[in-house]
This record gives sequence, C-alpha cells and structure tokens, in this order.
Amino acid sequence: MSADKLLELKHVSRHFRQGKQDVVAVDDVSCALKRREIICLVGESGCGKTTTGKIAAGLLEPTSGQVLFEGKDIATLKGSEYDRFRRSVQIVHQDPFASLNPVRTIHQTMVAPLLFHKLCPDERAARRKAIELLELVDLTPAEEILDKYPHQLSGGQRQRVSVARALTVNPCFIVADEAVSMVDVSIRVSLLNMLARLNRELEVSFLFITHDLALARYFAAEGRIGVMYLGRMAEMGPTPDVIERTLHPYTRALLSAIPEADPRLTRSKERIKLRSDEVPSLLRLPGGCYFHPRCPHFAAGRCDGQAPELRELGAGHEVACHLAEELTNVMGEME
Repeated sequence: MSADKLLELKHVSRHFRQGKQDVVAVDDVSCALKRREIICLVGESGCGKTTTGKIAAGLLEPTSGQVLFEGKDIATLKGSEYDRFRRSVQIVHQDPFASLNPVRTIHQTMVAPLLFHKLCPDERAARRKAIELLELVDLTPAEEILDKYPHQLSGGQRQRVSVARALTVNPCFIVADEAVSMVDVSIRVSLLNMLARLNRELEVSFLFITHDLALARYFAAEGRIGVMYLGRMAEMGPTPDVIERTLHPYTRALLSAIPEADPRLTRSKERIKLRSDEVPSLLRLPGGCYFHPRCPHFAAGRCDGQAPELRELGAGHEVACHLAEELTNVMGEME
C-alpha cells in the first residue's frame, strides 16, 4: 500500500435487519483516502453515504469487507494502536445541537477530551488549549464562548464548536456528515472556507458527506467527488473531471438540477428527464444496475442484466455504467 494512503475501504458492505429482511445500506464500496485529501460523497437521502462515513470512522462495523487505517485492518487493532486510531479519526455530525451535551458548558465539552487523553497537564492548560482551538475555528472572543451552553449559541457557532471539539485530539482525518446543512445559507461558505483552511494548515483529510453537488464542487475543488446511488458507488474521480467529463447518467441528472447564479440561465437550463422520479425501495432493489428503472439511456438486456463494476476510464476517473464509453462519445459529438 502507498505510504500516502491514510484510510481505505475495501469492498465494504453493510446490511441492516428489518423484520425478516436484510436491508443493504452499503453495497461493495471501495475507496482510498490519501493524506491531506478531501473527498466529497454525494447522493440522495438513503443512498448510504452517512453509513459509509460511520464505517470509515469506526462507528459501525461492516457486514463484509475491510477498513484499513495506515494499511492495518481496524478490526484487528488493539491497545495503543486502537487508541491511536480512535484519536486520529473523528466525526462532525449533521446536527450540532444534538451532538453537543445540552447540560455541559462549551468549556466542559472542550476540556474533557484534553484531560482524558492527557493532552494537557491540568485544567488551566486545558482551558488555554480550548481557547486556542475555538479561535482556530473563528469563534471569538473565545473566552465568552467557553462559559456558554449550546442553546445560547447560533447554529453556525455550535457547528464550529463541534469542529473544535473534533480537533482536541489532533486528528488526521475527519468525517464531516452534512456539516453545513443545518446552518443558514449565508454562513455555509464561511464554514466551508474554515474547513478548507484546516485542511491546508493542519493537513487534516476530510470525507465530506453532502446531498448538494454544488457544495461538493466548491469544497473539493482540488480533491475528489464520489457519487453514490442506493448503496453503490456510481462514479468517482477528480472533481474537475467529474464535473466537466461526467460519465454516469445519474451524475449528469444531479448536475442538470443545480440552479445557476443567473435566474435566466436557470430557467433556460435543460433538465435531464428521468424515466421515473421514484427511487426504488431498499427492500425491493432492481436487478442489474440499480439506476436502470430511472435511467434515460436504459438498454434492455444490458442495464437490467448484470450489475456494472466500478472501472477506471482514465485519469483516476471511475464509473459503474455499462454504457459509459458510448454515452461519452455521444456527448462529445454533441459538443
């Protein structure tokens, strides 16, 4: 394994039991995250992106497959090696109000991991470190923030506290699960810029989970985007390549739904019409390619026959579509 690889998912699947049926939330997902890299997982609600993030963070065990941290299967880690993994990989949840203890002040929330992991010698040093971390995530004056409770802060401030708490143990990888979806649109960009700065200055890798392809395009401009559909990875590659040389019909449909800055362009923009607007139930998944009941390029006998494998079509750009080459050629001729 390359020394530059930090965390890798190898053919990871996760099943949940519902009554007498198995629900496949994640189906044979493979992905490797490098040091200092940003990967955005994009997809509709229920596509398995949050479950994938929790598996990567070690919060859920995969039903099958492996999660490798610096080349070692996390299921085999014990003692100091497991403790190091738990400190190195952190998660920032979608709802900061639910993820912060409402009866603890921000000071109590921040100093607890610092003292538990013996990262600071005493309470006074822990308070100074907490102030430093709050300032790092643009919460000022930090001294005033420390003695408040979560309900006394705005949504954006609570989310910044969640990020600062994740940073207390000096992680090298953070799973950010819809980390800006619960805050006002006006401050989303400032939060994304703050996370991007942490990526540059602290060399923290991010797995950023979102349903908004426009946010993914902005945050992972120099990273990669992975598009998931019903538990499978449909497409993954460098962000500019995924946006400009889209290979999967589902990704094209997502891109066509993004509104433009100019309302006139949005009104005139051609939306890709799907065969169906209904997302198949996880309890009754279609055969072959899961997207085929909705795909406008459906080819009977191919798309509904065998599930397409994720394969590379140049420059690290992978796609799971039987018709990818043909559709790429057609799009090229149209342009």
